[in-house]
Amino acid sequence: MRFGILGPLEVTGAAAATDGGPEPSYAPQAAKLRVVLGTLLIRANEVVSVESLIDELWPDAPPRTATTTLQVYVSHLRKTLQSADPEGGREALVTRRPGYLLRVGADAVDALAFEDLSRRGHQALQASDFAAAADLQRRALALWRGPLLSDTPHGPVLEGAAVRLAEARTTALDERIRAELHLGLHRELVAELQELVAEHRMHEEFHTHLMVALYRCGRQAEALRVFTTLRQTLVEELGIEPGPASTRLQRRILEGDPALTRAGGRAAGPGAGTTAATAGTPAGTGRMPGHDGPPAAVAGTGAGAGAAGWSAAPGAMPAADPCFTGRAEELNRLERMLRSAQAGGCVAVTGMPGAGKTALAVEAAHRVADAFPDGRLYLDLRDGAGPGLPSGAGSVLERLLPASTGPGAAPDDGAPHAPRVLLVLDGVGSETQVRPLLPALRGAVVLLVARRVPAGLPGLRSVLLGPWRRDEAQRLVGLFTGRAGTRPVTLGGTAALDAGPGLGPDTVAEIAELCGRLPLAVRTAAAQLAARPHWTAAVLADRLRDEGGRLDVLRTGDVDVRARLLDAYEACPEPLRRAFRLLSLLPPGRFGARQAAAALDLTEARASAALESLADERLVAVDRDGCHLPELLRLLAVERLALEDPPEVVRAAAERVCRAYAAAAAAEPGRVSDSGARGLVRLARTAYGAGLWALAVRLTDALAGWVPDDGEAVYALALDAARRCADRSAQARMGRSLGELAWQYRRVEQAHELFSGALELAREAGDEEEEARAQVGLAELALDAGASAAAAALLEPALAALSAPGRTRGRYEASRARALLALAHEGPESARAWFGECLELAGALRDQRLEVYALRSLRALSLPPEGGSGPASRAVEIRPGLWRIHPAGVPT
Repeated sequence: MRFGILGPLEVTGAAAATDGGPEPSYAPQAAKLRVVLGTLLIRANEVVSVESLIDELWPDAPPRTATTTLQVYVSHLRKTLQSADPEGGREALVTRRPGYLLRVGADAVDALAFEDLSRRGHQALQASDFAAAADLQRRALALWRGPLLSDTPHGPVLEGAAVRLAEARTTALDERIRAELHLGLHRELVAELQELVAEHRMHEEFHTHLMVALYRCGRQAEALRVFTTLRQTLVEELGIEPGPASTRLQRRILEGDPALTRAGGRAAGPGAGTTAATAGTPAGTGRMPGHDGPPAAVAGTGAGAGAAGWSAAPGAMPAADPCFTGRAEELNRLERMLRSAQAGGCVAVTGMPGAGKTALAVEAAHRVADAFPDGRLYLDLRDGAGPGLPSGAGSVLERLLPASTGPGAAPDDGAPHAPRVLLVLDGVGSETQVRPLLPALRGAVVLLVARRVPAGLPGLRSVLLGPWRRDEAQRLVGLFTGRAGTRPVTLGGTAALDAGPGLGPDTVAEIAELCGRLPLAVRTAAAQLAARPHWTAAVLADRLRDEGGRLDVLRTGDVDVRARLLDAYEACPEPLRRAFRLLSLLPPGRFGARQAAAALDLTEARASAALESLADERLVAVDRDGCHLPELLRLLAVERLALEDPPEVVRAAAERVCRAYAAAAAAEPGRVSDSGARGLVRLARTAYGAGLWALAVRLTDALAGWVPDDGEAVYALALDAARRCADRSAQARMGRSLGELAWQYRRVEQAHELFSGALELAREAGDEEEEARAQVGLAELALDAGASAAAAALLEPALAALSAPGRTRGRYEASRARALLALAHEGPESARAWFGECLELAGALRDQRLEVYALRSLRALSLPPEGGSGPASRAVEIRPGLWRIHPAGVPT
């Protein structure tokens, strides 16, 4: 006789159907009888008092005949049980003071069987036997047909039991999913978990399991969106934040923690995993044949692995990051180093924080698995509370040593031999953590992951990891769509990604540039976009463009890019921190020891030494072309300078930097690159903000006609600075520059007013050169309006004045205007002569942009007219990149 209460009440017995059909059900039809039987089954093999049964039958107001009626119900139940089991059914329900007792076997009630299977599954999970745990919990869950006694009215006893067993079912489901995640069944679990989180909107464990499953499928953005949805639900409905475990998991996904991708443990079937015992395995290895993972004794996840159940045990090599992107060059170089390393050798991956050092090391370790037949181990030294090894390191190294020095290792005869084991040591702070281990690891290769190169280790070779390269930044769309990684998405392939509106390679490349192409920062930006569905990629890029708030944007949950960078900064001694802060006063881009010396107020030799020390700490990037502050570190330095240094110190350093750059520009007048010009613009703003008026003017003068995107604002500041230092010549120069910009934007009246004001100021200052250049500006306005005679009258004295030595740029502009006048009214030969003079002057200025313009103009004069009678019928390039569309003739 069997009873089913995990769903509608079922009673089956020995009188089975003889025609091959289903067994007949003996469950009573009357609701009151089902209540009594259900209550006795919930407390099977226990005495249930009459009072409890009466309360269950009539929770509100029992009748006066309740006891007698209950006796009648019990009598009916005995007849039903006898029908189900003629031999012993009636005797199963006995009267026992102060009530009744129903005797059943341990496997006769599905609820008892469920609890036994679930308990055994829990024990298997605690023992890291994930295959057994999944199987037992699966069998336990299969016993459920619906809610407890779903066809029976519930009183206090049944209601309490329903709550208890429903929670037990949820726990069994959680542990089954956890075990299956360990077995690598993440793809099979995604659909089920999505259904579960929709049903259990505030159940954090199901949400975290879904996050892990999606992340392992390479769907990082979707995993982060699950966390966002959970947080919104908890905040809106309960006013609380997700728990620490969920928050930590979000941070690990953002950081691309390789340990999250590991799906290991004891599994049924070949190749699915390893067992804890070493019996039957090759001697000394603890591995099953063909298994390329770490020794089995450290491969599983123990009972203390954490609430979520996916943390790797000490020594376990994490699986490769499914979102690993790019780094092909560095990965190939590291793989070659590991394959060619002799036993006992060391290789290091170093670089600035957030560069993806651990992910690269783990990826490389998986690629070289065939070169290390005794396995690969992973140990994170940051887990320790002090400078030594973490507490779990001893057992890991004990397991490693037999493979390194045991029977399978090569004899210690001094000759090089092939390594047997790869040990990845992450979070190395100094060589003192590593050096004591090396003599004992004769058969191993050690791969170190550290911010700075551990000096003093013999034969160490290293790979320095910087930001992603620009060509790699074009391929990061997958990080924003949840489809990143070299496995699901081939880098450089032609297959189009469903990137969403506005999320193309160019937009992603811009976001990556604003993040300094630092992997952690780009991942965090992608997480921000995933967490805010109402944001577009354009909104994210716009927020990142604000330098003052960029590091604030690069923070989500408890993943904070600023905090990671601060760790490296705070690990340095104060003199280096001060140097780092002062270097933020230099314009973005490359600089040398001379510029650093100005910022630091040091000699070039001492500045070079400081730069080398900062490079060792990964706060400054150095290559053959010079030094630069990585973009996000530069923003951090700006922040720390404002917070830690007195204003007078900052102003003095800013003045030194501005003077150094102004002097360098004056030494090579007229020669400024685009990047150099942007640096001068930034310094001019710095000088203006510090009240260094004359320096603001000098730096703006050094632009030599280069016009930034916000040119009007730049020259307006310089004009105000010139007024503040009462420099009329400078006022005339800045006014003329603003006039040229107004003319280009077709604000003719404003341009005329500015040129006229500049002309008047130049005359008051006695500045003949600037007076002539203002006349050239007015002449261009007249020519543009068709007043060629007025233009000629203005250009004649200007050309004469600008023929004096040292006025080459002004002479070029006057000759260009005169060539345009000749083109409109004198014919191509006259224009050719003037453009030829422009070409000579541009060569003297060594200004390639002006040379190319003059050559284009000369070439255009040789082309046949297009639908007109001469060159004036064509569009005319009046300045580099600026064109005028002529009518058929220009009035004089």
